[in-house]
Amino acid sequence: MKIHTTDLSDCFIIEPTVFEDQRGFFYESFNERKFNDLIGREIHFVQDNQSFSEYGVIRGLHAQTGDFAQAKLVRVLEGEVLDVIVDARPDSATFGKHIAVKLSAENRLQLFIPRGFLHGFSVLSPTAVFFYKCDNYYHKDSETGVFYKDSQLNIDWLVPDEKRIVSEKDLILPEFRQVFNQ
Repeated sequence: MKIHTTDLSDCFIIEPTVFEDQRGFFYESFNERKFNDLIGREIHFVQDNQSFSEYGVIRGLHAQTGDFAQAKLVRVLEGEVLDVIVDARPDSATFGKHIAVKLSAENRLQLFIPRGFLHGFSVLSPTAVFFYKCDNYYHKDSETGVFYKDSQLNIDWLVPDEKRIVSEKDLILPEFRQVFNQ
């Protein structure tokens, strides 16, 4: 397992060691001890989530706040997505910055997202199965989010406007500056 730093502090791309032969492949997708050693902190995941989406679906940008903030380890089991994270930690040197990483069943990359980040993804393949681990339980009253087309963030979701499929809930989310007083 290899770890790659990103332009956002405390966020990492995890690349598994894959063993391939004529039968197919094998890799360890998660090992808590190795993972914690690689990222330099102790994270204990308590909830796994999975979603299925079609091309053009954009989910996000979402986060949990307060006592229910969540760190996540995300990956794609089928298809390809553009995974987007935004640093929403006001005291961070990278506050308000975002990165976008292509995650796919083919590249097998995982992205570690610490607490205090907004998260979303767009589906780039005909379908995608998205999987993520959370270090805290979901709590509806602690949900927050930012409009995916926020003008300050200016995220390129790699999906043409006319092909985007966005939930009603996500279409009415506020702008970044409204949530974070920027």
